[in-house]
Amino acid sequence: MPADVAEVRPASRLRGALRLPGDKSVSHRALILAALASGSSHISGAGDGADVRSTAAIVRALGATVERLEPDGPTVAYHVTSPGANGLAAPVAALDCGNSGTSLRLIAGTLAGLPLTATLDGDESLRRRPVARIIGPLRAMGASLSARDHDTLPPLLVTGRTPLDAIDYATPVPSAQVKSAILLAGTRANGRTTVREAVATRDHTERMLRARGIAVASEIGRDGGATVTVDGGQTIQAIDERVPGDVSAAAFWLVAGAIHRDAELTIEGVGVNPTRRAVIDLLRRMGADIDERSLTGDDDGIGEPLADLTVRSSGLHGIDLSPVDVAAAIDEIPILCLAAALADGPTTIRGAGELRHKESDRIAGIVAGLLALGAHVDIDGDDLRIVGNAALTGAATDSLDDHRLAMTFAIAGLVASGRTTIERPGSASISYPGFFDDLERVRA
Repeated sequence: MPADVAEVRPASRLRGALRLPGDKSVSHRALILAALASGSSHISGAGDGADVRSTAAIVRALGATVERLEPDGPTVAYHVTSPGANGLAAPVAALDCGNSGTSLRLIAGTLAGLPLTATLDGDESLRRRPVARIIGPLRAMGASLSARDHDTLPPLLVTGRTPLDAIDYATPVPSAQVKSAILLAGTRANGRTTVREAVATRDHTERMLRARGIAVASEIGRDGGATVTVDGGQTIQAIDERVPGDVSAAAFWLVAGAIHRDAELTIEGVGVNPTRRAVIDLLRRMGADIDERSLTGDDDGIGEPLADLTVRSSGLHGIDLSPVDVAAAIDEIPILCLAAALADGPTTIRGAGELRHKESDRIAGIVAGLLALGAHVDIDGDDLRIVGNAALTGAATDSLDDHRLAMTFAIAGLVASGRTTIERPGSASISYPGFFDDLERVRA
């Protein structure tokens, strides 16, 4: 079998306990905030995928000292010593974001409030991802930004300004990355910056700013929308951070356990942030047998709550996912599509257009893979209808070099009859370098 193709055969049962990579979203933010804080920050339990390494390299290129310590299982620790925001310097070369849209968008917000010029670039896939949504608000704050193809695609040139102008901004499309870019810039602005969202998105940035001494106010309305404000001129403090296990990585094992006829898997130390845990709650709505044991007690909105999760074989049924559900579980939609394919009855997924602008067109990719495996899926614009009750048969699938598609098709291979192959499986290392090792370990 070629090195760029992985093979998965059905498993007779699934058993074991899993330690996951550190949450990718939290790992990115911890590194960036450590660069903006004067002093030393220790980040334990961080993800060790290619995306997080891209952010670590960018922080180093901006003048912070970044020490990557020896991996501890699937996680790694970073020790960052920084001169603080006012001591960071212009890089000598373009900042390479690799395949990481989070790196590009959050670093753009960071650079906007610094008196220096830098270019953000990445691989071929990243160069196809839109940047207009961050250019608009950051320009309104006084930074200078320009990009390829009429300011729509990377590379992105940013010239920052200190201080920026505070803005009151409503995001056209709910996006935690766009919100975070504006909030990071807002800490370097005169006055109060407000971000308004039609649908509340994950709040890692707000929690992590609060933990570092920044006053951030947030309010969720009855309609599900959210308003977040931050006052400029506050100083970000250096702290030590423990990164939780990545709930997006946990989603693959939660679905694997739920759809397999003989499974019991425990996933340890998973982040269960209320704005991030939607995949757990959606699977429970589908009938998944998931036990949750809190490791951190009551949630105070500062720091990340953790839990151990145990999933067992379940009888799933189809549900209707609204645009609000999709926004809350955007990264987990591909693996939820697999769960829906094996559930009893149809599942509808509405308003999933954001998936067309990820590492690949994930709507096209997941539909092609599920159809090849024998599922029944219809597309209507940005909506999906998955019939359910599929009898999956092993087939050739293509990850499109997208880590979430690679792992979704591998999980499908555990329950499909015959042999399933995944082209370009190495993309899993973007977020979960040890995924295929864990897959072999839990199959009995």
